[in-house]
Formats: sequence, C-alpha cells, structure tokens
Amino acid sequence: MKLELGYVFIKDIQFAEHSKVENGTLYVNKDEVKALILEDQNFKSAEIELARPGESIRIMPVKDVIEPRVKVEGSGGIFPGMLNKVETVGSGKTNVLKGAAVVTTGKIVGFQEGIIDMDGLGAEYTPFSKLNNLVAVCEPIDGLKQHEHEKALRFAGYKVAAYLGELARTLTPDEVHTFETPNLVEGIKLYPELPRVAYVLMLQSQGLMHDTYVYGVDAKQSLTTMIYPTEILDGAIVSGNCVSACDKNTTYHHLNNPVIHDLFEEHGKTLNFVGVIITNENVYLADKERSSNWSAKLAELLGVDGVVISQEGFGNPDTDLIMNCKKIEAKGIKTVIITDEYAGRDGSSQSLADADASADAVVTGGNANEVIELPAMDKIIGYADVADIIAGGFDGSLHKDGSITAELQVITGATNEMGFNKLSAR
Repeated sequence: MKLELGYVFIKDIQFAEHSKVENGTLYVNKDEVKALILEDQNFKSAEIELARPGESIRIMPVKDVIEPRVKVEGSGGIFPGMLNKVETVGSGKTNVLKGAAVVTTGKIVGFQEGIIDMDGLGAEYTPFSKLNNLVAVCEPIDGLKQHEHEKALRFAGYKVAAYLGELARTLTPDEVHTFETPNLVEGIKLYPELPRVAYVLMLQSQGLMHDTYVYGVDAKQSLTTMIYPTEILDGAIVSGNCVSACDKNTTYHHLNNPVIHDLFEEHGKTLNFVGVIITNENVYLADKERSSNWSAKLAELLGVDGVVISQEGFGNPDTDLIMNCKKIEAKGIKTVIITDEYAGRDGSSQSLADADASADAVVTGGNANEVIELPAMDKIIGYADVADIIAGGFDGSLHKDGSITAELQVITGATNEMGFNKLSAR
C-alpha cells in the first residue's frame, strides 16, 4: 500500500473574512468554525481562539490535538468511521496543513487532561507549543451526561480539522513524502537479507472515556489485529482518551506516529518494515492474556525477527506491556519497548508497575512525577482552576500570580510513549 502525504507548511494563523491558505498563512473565518461546532445541539456555546508559538498563552485543560488533513486521491476520507464512511484508507494522496493544529478544550469531563504552554518552560516539554493552534473552547448544555459530552467534544475537533484540511485540497504541497508497504510475499522477495521488523502499537482502552477508535470502533471491542502502517498515517486511528496528559496519544500523535516514520526511514536500508500489529489495553486479566497471546501469535505468523512495542498510559497498562514483551520474546523474537516512568518525584521508586527479565531493551520518555514550576502566562484559554485537580496537580498547584507547581504529567505530550518528545534517560 502506497501513501503520499503532501505537506503544506503553515507558518502563521490569523482570523479573516474568508478561510484560506495563502503564502504559508492559515486564514480562518471564526464565525464559520463556531457555527460548525454549534451544529451539535449538545453545545450551548463555543469560542474560537488562536495560539501561536512564542505567545504568552496557556491552554488548559486540553482534550485533543488534531492535525488538519484532506484526502485528495484514493479511497476513503479523513477519519473513516467517524466523519466519513468506513473505507480503507492508507493509499493515494492526502494533503496536510503541516505546522497547524486544532486543540479542543472547555469544562472537560475528566480530571486527566493537561496543559499546553506556548512559551516559557512548559513550552519546552510539549511539541504542540511549536504549532499554530486554533483552539475551540466548547461548553456543553446543562445536564449533558459525561460520555455524551466527551463524544461531542471529540467530534467537534474532527469536524474543525476537516474544515481546515479542506482548504488544502487544491493546493500544491511544499513537500511530498511517500510511504509504501508491500504485501508479505513481495516484502520477502525485495529484502531477503534484512531483518524483518514489526511494530506492536498498544491502544488505550481501559474503560469509559479511556478509548481509542479504529475505523470508528472502540479498540476494547476488538481482538488484536494487523494493519498497514499507512492506514494509521491516513487517519484510521483517533483518540478518545481522557488520560494523563503527559503520555496520552492525541489524534495528532497517531497521524504523525514517530515509530512508524522512523521504521519507514530505515525500511530497505537496515530493516524490512513488515507492518503494524494493533492491540488493546483492557482492564481484566483474561482480556490482557487474550490480547497479548494474539500479539505474540501474529508476530510469529509474520515471521519477524524483531518488534518495537509502544504503550499508552501507566500502571494497569504496564501489565499489558510486559505481557506483550514476554510472550513475543518467548517466540524467539527480539523486542524493544517504549514507555515512560512514574518513579516518584525523586526518581527512586519502581518505574513500572510490572517487570520481567525479558524486557532488557527499553526506551523511556522520562519520569512523569518530576515536579516543575510553570510561570504565569498573560492569557489563559480555557480554565486555570483545574490545575489543582488534573492528574499531576494537587491542592495548591495554582498560585495567586498564575504560576503553577505540578508534576510533569500535567503537560500534554511531555513523556509520550511513542517517543514524540524530548525527554529520555540513559
């Protein structure tokens, strides 16, 4: 399967009478975006804000971050099973507004949401401080149930991202990046001398509002299966998670999965990138055993020499991570796991809730319990008072001057377990 991603680079974002992309600037009609969101009668209000790199702005609490894209050639449409009908994506051409993003916020239903600072120390920990962000602050109608609120806000982000992505439909991309995965037989013939490598992508699925969707289906309702990596880069997987911000995989993370990008970069050079195994992170032991059994079985079926495994979340999912690692290693297949750590504020506690001797090749995204001081910002988009209750915050986190003392886990993407961050350890 072959996919061409056409990058239209966005260097600035501004409000304007007409939405368009011109000379690297994304112009947005605020009223049109607001009206699009308020088509959903679950919202009583919506405000649209802009947040650019280097501005003294704090966005909180963040629900999702989504990159605007549009399918210009090939089957399916962006976010299949969500906004578009269920057709297989991952081939043809898709244009991307690279450097722009849609961020959703408001009185979020969960407590495990985070912060994006566009300047200062906090900006150094999140990749989203480098983007030109359109921020949608959406407020639900009174009495709306939590799961309905989450769904409404999730879909608002997709709709706005699709609206902006449509502006790139007829544009000539600044750069085109091509990603291609042959079928298994062709792959063996092409690179018989190279080690065969697969990627085991663990999807958060621990319960209500801890969800990831594959072609519109909640991952907790699915068995472990295989997928072309280009399908993921083309919007087949989206986030519905209300989990700790530091290691939450937003929709932006899935669309730009760095493990997939890196494996494609080495494909045909140092390794043969066979494909992706997606598996869930359910709560009950029987589900964990079933899913990890299938991960190991599919890795064996693919005849791979090695796998990279990434998880999402911590604590309960650590068990899934180690099960996947241990069972795949038992098949004679080498593994490298990507995780982050909750090692206590001094870094001396056990980093993961589970462990095994077979997990001897580990990449870490950093210690989420590290305490940091975030300076006050000139502008808050959203609600600053949640600093005391979001995961990583505590009573007294928010100071009178607007600064925040909290654990690193309050920052969206700070210890991302796909490696989409700056932190690690050795």
